[in-house]
Amino acid sequence: MVYIHNWEEFLQPYELTTSEIKLKLEGIRKQFKQKNKHSPIESVRVRVKTIASILEKSERMDLTLDRIGEEMYDIAGVRITCKFVEDIFKVVEMLKNRSDIDIITEIDYITNPKDSGYRSYHLHGYYHLETIDGTKQVLFEVQIRTMAMNFWASIEHTMHYKYSGDIPENVSIRLIKAAEAAYALDNEMSQIKHEIEEAQEHFKNRQNQGLLYYDSKRLMKK
Repeated sequence: MVYIHNWEEFLQPYELTTSEIKLKLEGIRKQFKQKNKHSPIESVRVRVKTIASILEKSERMDLTLDRIGEEMYDIAGVRITCKFVEDIFKVVEMLKNRSDIDIITEIDYITNPKDSGYRSYHLHGYYHLETIDGTKQVLFEVQIRTMAMNFWASIEHTMHYKYSGDIPENVSIRLIKAAEAAYALDNEMSQIKHEIEEAQEHFKNRQNQGLLYYDSKRLMKK
């Protein structure tokens, strides 16, 4: 059994890491929007493993206290969703080129999906966290997927909990078919990406025109 005397102190670097990464990635998304460019980042979610989850996984991995920080790569987790499959690879390159991150492992489940149908792109790396004691290298995981892939993964995750990891064969087969359908949808959306972006830009312009009209009418009444 792993025992840590001060969990708050142990988890703080991971909490700071996820908070900073989320803030920076959302800042990148905002910059794209301000320049009226398509952002490969649609949304960012982060989480830090619970104490119970860390303990359970450490026992499964047979990890001692001194090895958790170096070998449990997903205590700090970042999930990025994208609109299009090609956006995933843009985000991967974006992260690999950052000076505050060192990527050590990448797993492409997009090109090579799991047998279950799961698709996502995983990166493991170190985030350079500035602390009062100097720079700390914090291990974290990033999962990058489309919105369709994310929806499928959330359903599959729920099924794992329902059946304690032993999903019935008939349900597994239907999940695989659903994964294939989700990927087919992603591919279709990529084929009409230009039209989708034009439609979104048109809608945004109409919204802005409406706001300008409303503001001008309000000023005239003053």
